[in-house]
Amino acid sequence: MQFRSFSKKQLQVLSWWYRGSPYAGHTAVICDGAVRSGKTLCMGISFILWAFYQFQDQSFAFCGKTIRSLKRNLITPVLPVLKELGFQCRMHHTENCLRVIFQGRINRFYLFGGKDEGAAAMIQGMSLAGVMLDEAALMPRSFVEQALARCSAEDAKFWFNCNPEHPQHWFYQEWILKAEQKQALYLHFTMEDNPSLSPKVRRRYHDLYSGTFYERFVLGKWVSVQGLVYPFMTREKFCRTPKGAFEEYAVSCDYGTVNPTSMGLWGRQNGVWYRLEEYYYHARLTGISRTDEEHYAGLVQLIGGRPVSKIVADPSAASFMEVIRRHGAYPVMPAKNDVVDGIRKVSVALKQGDICICDSCTDTIREFGLYRWDDSLHRDMPVKENDHAMDDIRYFVSTVLTEQEDDFFVIAARRR
Repeated sequence: MQFRSFSKKQLQVLSWWYRGSPYAGHTAVICDGAVRSGKTLCMGISFILWAFYQFQDQSFAFCGKTIRSLKRNLITPVLPVLKELGFQCRMHHTENCLRVIFQGRINRFYLFGGKDEGAAAMIQGMSLAGVMLDEAALMPRSFVEQALARCSAEDAKFWFNCNPEHPQHWFYQEWILKAEQKQALYLHFTMEDNPSLSPKVRRRYHDLYSGTFYERFVLGKWVSVQGLVYPFMTREKFCRTPKGAFEEYAVSCDYGTVNPTSMGLWGRQNGVWYRLEEYYYHARLTGISRTDEEHYAGLVQLIGGRPVSKIVADPSAASFMEVIRRHGAYPVMPAKNDVVDGIRKVSVALKQGDICICDSCTDTIREFGLYRWDDSLHRDMPVKENDHAMDDIRYFVSTVLTEQEDDFFVIAARRR
């Protein structure tokens, strides 16, 4: 891997800690801004260079939302660069530890995932000389503060990297707005700060996002969500069912007792998943609740004898998933349920044409026109109305369409 040039901001990230730099006395660096703006890779390289410049035989931490995403987004791109610079790197997967050697000196870099409140216990007890937090805004505050508290070595420094969230987010309030008070160098990145990004790729990202996600991921702004969740989904965006055979079928399900139960049948054709038909039952409107077995009968009717490869269901619908397993006809798995990240993935999948909604799905189309952000909250969350087909589509995209962050095995076994 060869770098033709670095931008001015990338060079600041690479050298801010160096003796003689005007920022050498700072205790932290914060890089936020647009996606694909070149902040993550240069920060990862700089973090390791600083560790060897300042220390030897010490422990450090790389932290991400999950260890798998950390390896994919940071560790894998950084390793070839380090090897070209003369570093010897060896990943010990059982310990999630990267051991790095340079000119006879060794340092250890442990990998941690901080996706929920319980993750803070995983890093507790460590003694660190520095920590880099990739996607810091996606981690719970308890985990971030525990990671910082582990940095007990003299001259330890903190490294933060993130894309913007809402302006009431604790990281924005406590670190970005107070960067000077906390002796942190704050650098805001745009796509123009990444020399390796071509104008064509920049245009593609401009076309890929809309609304709040455009302001955050393309413009790099910390803005509040408002209005429709999918403002680009106009009537013209919905398609008729394509002709021809489908290569694979799947079903997504959002389960409700009093609230509606929504299920969608998906068919894959030429790399595109089409929402072909839907099952949408609203107990409040009919005045009659359905049992799990009755919903299962509706599922069977929706599938219509097609060879379904998987069903992804609302993770809270344990009893309904048990009914599906008991019948033994279809494999079922709980869906991923990260709301905001799931909405972002659905938005991208719709804009890229990875999924299409057929005009036969009338309740889905109705919900697209009503699904709104709740601007009364100080956090990102849609209004909990007209969201049942929206939820099952999100389950489908997050669990079937998106690469899995955790390995799993599913089997449908007939009970005797």
